[in-house]
Amino acid sequence: MAEPIRAVKGMNDILPPDSARWEWLEDKIRALMHRYGYANVRTPIVEPTALFVRGLGEVTDIVEKEMYSFVDSMNGDRLSLRPENTAGVVRAMTEHSFLRDGGRRLFYIGPQFRHERPQKGRSRQFHQFGAEALGYAGPDVDAELILMLRALWRDLGIVEERDVRLELNSLGQPGERLAHRAALIKHLEAHAEQLDEDAKRRLHTNPLRILDSKNPAMQALIEAAPQLPDFLGAESLAHFGAVRAVLDAAGLAYRINPRLVRGMDYYNLTVFEWVTDQLGAQGTVCGGGRYDGLIEQLGGKPAPAVGFGLGLERVLLLIEELGIAPPATPPRVYAVVPSATALVPAMVAVEALRTAGIAVQMNAGFTGMKSQFKRADASGARYALIFGDDEVARGEVALKDLRDPAAPQRSLPLAGAASWAADLATA
Repeated sequence: MAEPIRAVKGMNDILPPDSARWEWLEDKIRALMHRYGYANVRTPIVEPTALFVRGLGEVTDIVEKEMYSFVDSMNGDRLSLRPENTAGVVRAMTEHSFLRDGGRRLFYIGPQFRHERPQKGRSRQFHQFGAEALGYAGPDVDAELILMLRALWRDLGIVEERDVRLELNSLGQPGERLAHRAALIKHLEAHAEQLDEDAKRRLHTNPLRILDSKNPAMQALIEAAPQLPDFLGAESLAHFGAVRAVLDAAGLAYRINPRLVRGMDYYNLTVFEWVTDQLGAQGTVCGGGRYDGLIEQLGGKPAPAVGFGLGLERVLLLIEELGIAPPATPPRVYAVVPSATALVPAMVAVEALRTAGIAVQMNAGFTGMKSQFKRADASGARYALIFGDDEVARGEVALKDLRDPAAPQRSLPLAGAASWAADLATA
């Protein structure tokens, strides 16, 4: 026998009943996006490698270590599986001139790919929900996105402050970051002997990312480093203050984290993360911020933008850790068909019920009544419709309430399934 083929390491199958949890979460997200006026966008999984090199920065971990990149054997193009979706959304908006009539509020749900060590809450194929508001410069939209996420936590039964908490910072504008960058490099150079190899490599290319280091030996050095908020000018501080004023008025607690820089080079002004203590090392469940220069950087007409990305796997892990059980969605009716004689009239009646909006699971095969009733009960259905030979010969079908043993079994006209479908939905 041939050796079975297995999934690629770090790229996982999502099987029933677990897939129902994913559908529940995605349905909650789509309903939330409708409430906030965000429209769905879907971009290709494969994009030009240059999109991410230019958009994310050549010296980010994603570009240097984690992208799945290859050369197209047909034409020699350098391509990559998308490691994140913001750059692709910006590319699509620019390519199709979608901002010519004003701003756009968009969201996406889909797989992303990064070649990193698989662990709990971190896969090589992972799934993100993200929202992007393009063409809007004001702090109101920054605050809207953050409050939108609070609404999502509440929809899911996750409690802010207890289960997740918000961390907030401002990266200011490029000139302010350059001044901070120079001071940071000077500080780090003065203590070069304390830098690990990764920090030494980044010292003159991307020193802000050194502040994100988890190396315990470097934490004292990082804590003593110049802080970006001290370099912000009046306009940046006013923008940040306006975001905070909205969050304060809405009663949303947060912690200002001056070391919060995010992992992509394109951010400016507001940046934020929602973090949790429930998932060990994988504490960040959502992050985002403003990226006003990215559209121009990717070849579009200059326009402001802000967005976030949320990892679905981590949110589902958090939901599981908190003991939140998505509601079950069993069929309303289970069709018991004990013989081939009843098959045709049973399928006609079942299709009429489904057309009327009733979820019906039909038994496959003509097994004994006892085994079919066991399956009916295990399905979670409220009712069993019994298409026995005697009932069908009389032009009837028997209805049994599986959840109320005291309820009497009753007969319904076989030919009139559409007429009594509504009773099954509400009874």
